[in-house]
Amino acid sequence: MKKFIQEFKAFALRGNVMDMAVGVMIGSAFSGIVTSLTDNFITPVISLLTGAARYSLQDAAAFGASFASSVVNFLIQALILFCMMKAVNKLLALGRKPAAPQAPTTKKCPYCLSDIPLAATRCPHCTSLLENAAAAPSNS
Repeated sequence: MKKFIQEFKAFALRGNVMDMAVGVMIGSAFSGIVTSLTDNFITPVISLLTGAARYSLQDAAAFGASFASSVVNFLIQALILFCMMKAVNKLLALGRKPAAPQAPTTKKCPYCLSDIPLAATRCPHCTSLLENAAAAPSNS
């Protein structure tokens, strides 16, 4: 049972699963904005243009307030989701060891200061012969 829980934890906290979950939650929250936009702006404008309904100034203010409420709800949900993801990432980082620094693979040319491979005997940028060229075996 312990192994099963560990495997599930590894699966659920994997990066792409968390990203998908965030995408689904943000998408469902954003659908509230789209629905509100349709119900509170597009439908009344179409009804007004076709003469199907008449709206007062109070109706227009109510439509605007409802849409603003949907936008605020979306922003609150996004903020809460962001804070939750920060907390999850911080918890996951607690058990990790810092990555060991990797050995350098390049060096600076002493003449033009370009980055060149460590094994280079001649700079590909300025074509200067490097100091360690004498120690390197020649092919000629």
